[in-house]
Amino acid sequence: MKKISYLFAAMMLTTLGSGFSTLTSNAAIAADDAADKTKQLTVRAEMGKPLNDIQELLTNKQYPQAQEKINALAAMENKTPYEMFAIDRMRAVLASGTNNTTLLAQSFENMINTDFLKEPEKLRLTEAVAGTYFNEKKYDLATTWARRYLSKDNSSLAMHNLLARALYLQNDFTAAIQELKTQIAEDDKAGRVSTQETLRLLGGSYQQLKDNAGYATVLERMVEHYPQKDYWADLLYRIEHKPGFSDRLRLDLYRLLLATESLDDPAQYVEMAELALLAGLPAEAKTAVDAGYAANLLGTGKEAAKHKQLRDRVNKQAAEDAKTLDAGEASAKSAKTGVGLVNIGYNYVINHQEDKGITLIEQGIAKGGLKSVDEARLHLGIAYLQAGKRDKAIESFKAIQGADGAADLGRMWLLLRKPASK
Repeated sequence: MKKISYLFAAMMLTTLGSGFSTLTSNAAIAADDAADKTKQLTVRAEMGKPLNDIQELLTNKQYPQAQEKINALAAMENKTPYEMFAIDRMRAVLASGTNNTTLLAQSFENMINTDFLKEPEKLRLTEAVAGTYFNEKKYDLATTWARRYLSKDNSSLAMHNLLARALYLQNDFTAAIQELKTQIAEDDKAGRVSTQETLRLLGGSYQQLKDNAGYATVLERMVEHYPQKDYWADLLYRIEHKPGFSDRLRLDLYRLLLATESLDDPAQYVEMAELALLAGLPAEAKTAVDAGYAANLLGTGKEAAKHKQLRDRVNKQAAEDAKTLDAGEASAKSAKTGVGLVNIGYNYVINHQEDKGITLIEQGIAKGGLKSVDEARLHLGIAYLQAGKRDKAIESFKAIQGADGAADLGRMWLLLRKPASK
């Protein structure tokens, strides 16, 4: 919010009308809007010229002289309501020019409480006071005036944003969360994406209250609409450290870290490659090593020789695996459990034969006897996404019932592979 300036106050005078004519005690001026009732705007003869003199002094930025004349007029007895309004109008310009926010707010409030302004004009002044107090870091007063504005016009995004930030800066995080969630709900209803600033403020509020679950929900929105690397890394870290997360899914976690470019340590690329080899997926191990070299994190430093040995090993195994990919399919189909079918099926997916891999994984799940059916459904969902079958992927992920982290990882894949907006 920009600070209230002398220019703003001068513009305000122009909007409200400038100059004061000396009128008789009961003279009437018709309102601009024919629908409005005629108001009695009375200025005594002894006030008309001083008011115009004050306005000229303010225009020339002669604030001390203007202040003296304003005080003299304010001391006069039996002032009419319109005369008091006129004095407050001059005080507002004086306060703006001298950065006197207390006087400015009081002058605006006095003007707002009269019948000499229309509602749109009152709202503009209310917004000005809220913004002034916010810029002056008087957040409690900014909150009061923002709420006053919203009680008249609840549709103002600017006032809602100001209110949320004022609450946050007063450490009233619970109220800030409530306000921000209301804003986001309105954004959802209107079909618009909440601003990154709004989401960051909501996330910060949850963090201040140590509400990890709430913060994680905000992170999911962040990666959905603003998929930055640091947001993804934070979110996946929290999933990994969520109570109950199974170490069996560590390779699946690495898959997401790699897909979101969130790996930043050579040891991570090495561990992913080793886990892929243990899972019988040398092609995936090769993908991890190649990515590490492309990021200049492997093949350099003291471990460069070990990295080269790993690269040679995964290249050799990946080449051999590609030649014998079909070899274990017959025995897997004749096995008592579906473990082999699921494993071989996912290997086909890794080797970009999604349709065949999907069929085998589906057969393996149907046969049963799996160590973890949720893990198989996770891999089936990933395969569907890779094949461009999002609806089937959602169906597979929704079928995950456990709390070992597989459902969370499935949801992350949906966020990562979200269809482009039309």
